Amino acid sequence: MGFFDFVKDAGEKIFKPGEAKAEGAIQAAMADNGIDHSGMTIEVDGSTVKLSGQATDIMSKEKAVLIAGNIEGIDKVDDQLTVPATNADFSDVQGSVETVQNIGSGGGGGEGWSSRTYTVVKGDTLSKISKEMYGDANRYNQIFEANKPMLKHPDKIYPGQVLRIPADGQA
Repeated sequence: MGFFDFVKDAGEKIFKPGEAKAEGAIQAAMADNGIDHSGMTIEVDGSTVKLSGQATDIMSKEKAVLIAGNIEGIDKVDDQLTVPATNADFSDVQGSVETVQNIGSGGGGGEGWSSRTYTVVKGDTLSKISKEMYGDANRYNQIFEANKPMLKHPDKIYPGQVLRIPADGQA
């Protein structure tokens, strides 16, 4: 949870001139990208979007924040979304307990994020970003898949766009 910064003049142009309800345009963008926003409240105040309520899962939460922020005219997203707790059964698990650090908290993601974020700069490619993030340029498809359907093609990224960078083994 917290504030995320975006590039105001970069992003998808979904707001129509004089549109009074920017919230509806953001809801439509989320639906177009396969995000269930039924449990979310979306409020737009100038160039800031506040997302509150409950996302269906952590991936949907992360994508909702990025969809809202990667819209032209938006420069901040206040992520107040929660995710339902899982009721996993660990009764058959044996072994020791280790502390797992949330990689999102230091890498541009927010509290509770399973991914980091990356802001695209001029000259970037998914291969270049993959090399920087994972040490292997050939893992660009992992970044592409984690950002679908927001990304339609691996070569179609733009400066200022914020991407999800999943932890190893996640999508």
